[in-house]
Amino acid sequence: MKQNLIIVLLCFNVFTKSFAQNTSVRHDTIGENMGLVFKHPDTLNNSYLRQIRTEYALSKLIENKSDDLQKVLAVLNWTHNQWKHNGSNEPSKYDALTILKEVKEGKKFRCVEYGIVSTAALQSINYKARVVSLMTKEVETTKSSAGHVLTEVWMPQFNKWVLLDGQFNLIPVLDSIPLSAVEFQQALAENKSYTLIDINGEVSKKRRKNYLSFIFDYLYYLNISFDNRNVPSKEIITYQGKSRLMLVPLGAKNPTVFQIKYPLDYLIYTNSLKDFYQIPK
Repeated sequence: MKQNLIIVLLCFNVFTKSFAQNTSVRHDTIGENMGLVFKHPDTLNNSYLRQIRTEYALSKLIENKSDDLQKVLAVLNWTHNQWKHNGSNEPSKYDALTILKEVKEGKKFRCVEYGIVSTAALQSINYKARVVSLMTKEVETTKSSAGHVLTEVWMPQFNKWVLLDGQFNLIPVLDSIPLSAVEFQQALAENKSYTLIDINGEVSKKRRKNYLSFIFDYLYYLNISFDNRNVPSKEIITYQGKSRLMLVPLGAKNPTVFQIKYPLDYLIYTNSLKDFYQIPK
């Protein structure tokens, strides 16, 4: 599928972006398209997720964790430490079991694979999770480094979607509440007193500086799949024939091409936070 090619290209030259804070973006906070439907896997009856959970002892990984945040941080840390980042390598297939199998063979992968593995690992322990593709404001005109990939997970503890970045092994937090991708963008733009945490607590000043010098430009366009299951392509649900939803800031252009030459013809566009951040069913 064409969108898979875009995902392949998302994480090359990952440290080449500039840090350009103080550019706040706005979205529609009232409107909602009631026709949008997102599909999540049935963890209990899903053999694929059962294999991930069993083969990698994920139930044991979280058994002594007291709340959702600690469980998610444990899975995030586990994902991050499966391999060292390699921005120019890709797996033979884009699913967590294939990626983890090839990691055992010595391969190293990009942000895309951290997003896929952390999402599937969280799904396997009964969380609603999704891969989120980020794109810069200049996604149509820049030749490279226009995207990044991470995960958002629905945390019942906070009744909200939360960003986690497997490549960098961290979650942004403001006033003890973990942030979504949009909330993190706002916190950065407005210079709020957020922190970045991992399983051991607040990250070092060096890690914080490295991440902030990289992430802000990517938090402009966000897109997610309508179907978050690992199923054959013929079973994937779509909306009006499109497979993904892109959140676009108010007043911004709906991008139709990625890095000059790759069509973004699989997207439905919305300005609505209620569309993008639906409570999962």
